[in-house]
Amino acid sequence: MPQETLLVYCTCPDTSSAEQLAHYLVSNQLAACINIVPSVQSIYQWQGRVHYDYESQLQIKTSSEHYQVLAQHIKAQHPYELPEIIAVPISQGQPDYLAWIHDCLVKKS
Repeated sequence: MPQETLLVYCTCPDTSSAEQLAHYLVSNQLAACINIVPSVQSIYQWQGRVHYDYESQLQIKTSSEHYQVLAQHIKAQHPYELPEIIAVPISQGQPDYLAWIHDCLVKKS
């Protein structure tokens, strides 16, 4: 059975850290493609206070097979104490594009 294709969201404090993390994940074949949205406004609770920040958002295309390793690498390299790492399944998509995503990922034996 083919692996499920995922879209993983992760915010970073700035474009530079987003680019570094994206480069690492793609060059290590944990993600096929990552879009960086350079400025999203985030309003969130953290340590008992409401915060207003501008962040860069990563939209990471990967597979369910690679999710755990990808999440571990994000946590290890991310500047936040508790990074956002949220995965949602891609239920529909161009078959050729979805196949390309899986072809780009490191093959597990």
